[in-house]
Amino acid sequence: MTPETNRHLRQCYVGIGSNLDNPLQHVNIAINQLKQLKDTTWVGVSSLYRSAPVGPAGQDDYINAVASFHTNLEPEILLDKLQQLEDAHQRVRIEHWGARTLDLDILLIDNICINTSRLTVPHPYLHLRNFVLIPLIELAGDILINDTKISKLITNCPSGSLDKL
Repeated sequence: MTPETNRHLRQCYVGIGSNLDNPLQHVNIAINQLKQLKDTTWVGVSSLYRSAPVGPAGQDDYINAVASFHTNLEPEILLDKLQQLEDAHQRVRIEHWGARTLDLDILLIDNICINTSRLTVPHPYLHLRNFVLIPLIELAGDILINDTKISKLITNCPSGSLDKL
């Protein structure tokens, strides 16, 4: 066992999104790359969805999904690996909530809470994003997030354009 891992496998949910340069292809490639992540055991992926962008005007729609896997990677090491995948897709971080070739967000890791300068889990905007909650419920059912059932979060979530592909 390396310092990057521990013996406990944690259930992780990762949001996947893209709206640049053939987003469907970026999402599908990212799903395959996530399946190959070292120190993880693949569980599954939600349906794909098309959603309106959040953030600056003039962006194309996003293709979104949520992936699930078990891992013994430490959370910030997992974040590093996800950012390496984003970089491999030429992700550029210029504009907050701007268009991107690939966005991989750690949504949940078991029922743990993390709040560091680099990582917040559960994802701080999860409850505001139907393009995350709807795919997440496909994989996780009516789980609790911060002591609230996901079905309640969906009911209170601002609606936005979301089409299952």
